[in-house]
Amino acid sequence: MNLFLEGIAWILDPANWTGPGSIPIRIAQHLAISAVVLVIAAVIALPLGGVIGHTGRGKNLAVGVSGGLRALPTLGALTLFGLWLGIGLAAPIIALVILAIPPLLAGAYAGFESVDRRTIDAARAMGMREDQIVGKVELPLGMPIVVGGIRSATLQIIATATLAAYIADEGLGRFIFEGLKTRDYAEMLGGSILVIILALVVDGCFAITQRLVVPAGVRAARSTELRSRPARSRAALGQPINEGNRT
Repeated sequence: MNLFLEGIAWILDPANWTGPGSIPIRIAQHLAISAVVLVIAAVIALPLGGVIGHTGRGKNLAVGVSGGLRALPTLGALTLFGLWLGIGLAAPIIALVILAIPPLLAGAYAGFESVDRRTIDAARAMGMREDQIVGKVELPLGMPIVVGGIRSATLQIIATATLAAYIADEGLGRFIFEGLKTRDYAEMLGGSILVIILALVVDGCFAITQRLVVPAGVRAARSTELRSRPARSRAALGQPINEGNRT
């Protein structure tokens, strides 16, 4: 508990909020690295996942590749790329992109697959082109699951981007590595707490976004379904009683 309080005190220390290596600068670096990684991974994984979900082809291959990428140790990949590319952000970004692709890919094709095939057949029967079906039917209906995949990938990136400081000396991981090296455990724990807070804030934003992207018609249908469910029955004194119905 004392160490935890020391970590909080380190965060609240005004001296750590000014200067080139201050907390705001490290947070900005951490967010910048995470954003770059997310954009690169999304450009690769989301279109591919959308094609797989729309056509139904290549799913087994995508699952196999995703499983293989998930099995790669990020620190090992970071070390390998660091030895190859040298000091800088290139190695951490590549390692984090590999980490982010599987949840993005899974979220994309799962979102498209979740759309009822009868809805898609009805859209085709109305004369809609394939690009219209993707943009006006599958993408809006599957967007909550797609955003869920983006949310999962973002949290993994933010949590693992601390490793960028291992090679590039950027982001909140700098506090963790520096605290470990100098045995300043208050700084080390303070940096860890900052990463946790940042991840929780971002997760909260994505949770709100995930609710907002649900189409209004789907929300209305869910509300109607909940209101129209039959009353549950329960046994009391050996006799079933229908809740909401009086006799």
